[in-house]
Amino acid sequence: MDRRWFVVMTGLMLMALSAAFGQEQEVAPMAKDVHPSFEVATIKPSDPLDQSSGFHTAGHRLFYENQPMEQLIAFAYGVHPKQIAGAPDWFSKERYDVKGVPDAEGEPNQEQQQEMLRKLLAERFGLKFHREKRDLSIFAVTVAKGGPKLTATKSEANGLPDQTGSNNGAEQMWRFTNNSTADFASMMQYFLDRPVIDQTGLTGKYDFSLQWTTDATLNNDPKAPPGLFTAVQEQIGLKITPTKGSAEVLVIDHAERPSAN
Repeated sequence: MDRRWFVVMTGLMLMALSAAFGQEQEVAPMAKDVHPSFEVATIKPSDPLDQSSGFHTAGHRLFYENQPMEQLIAFAYGVHPKQIAGAPDWFSKERYDVKGVPDAEGEPNQEQQQEMLRKLLAERFGLKFHREKRDLSIFAVTVAKGGPKLTATKSEANGLPDQTGSNNGAEQMWRFTNNSTADFASMMQYFLDRPVIDQTGLTGKYDFSLQWTTDATLNNDPKAPPGLFTAVQEQIGLKITPTKGSAEVLVIDHAERPSAN
């Protein structure tokens, strides 16, 4: 497993507050029907000595810290970096700090941030790509023997999915609200080294929790949760299996280093 990918994307999903922003007054969530863009955004090469990275929010301000192009695209389009093909070398080698604010009031949710970043990648990086289906090494999410252990969501029919997590050393604790199994699979690829594809055939939205230990060598507590694959099967009745399968790939047609601020 690529440890750097795990650390970066765990930081992404937790949406930790960036110390670089200082104290920020609480901001109400942005209206769900708003489709924001960046009102202003700065893009600068990261300090090569910077050891921290992540996707941070602080009220109305966003900070994507020390991120290579491949990670920015992965977040913006909800894919694994291995689903990006035809990319130039600088996609993985050069890192950027992106800071900005949306052009609408309120704190954007994850889907709104992804929309903002997609627009920024097109405008400032000149990103163009097309989609293809290719056979890749993937993880397939299927229903385990005995059936799913999922509770139908209590959220409103058109509500957005929510994934809220925390960690205590090697232990991960996550609560999923109004999630489809496809939402769950998409989130799991932040912790795994290949794309994760939903093959459950389930079409509902669910509320559930999941606890697991990321590295058994880091936690000698016999009462600690099991590893991820065991936890998924025991706690929610699904199964994650390595296999080969068809997955959507973003094939890069054009991209350029970002325009000057």
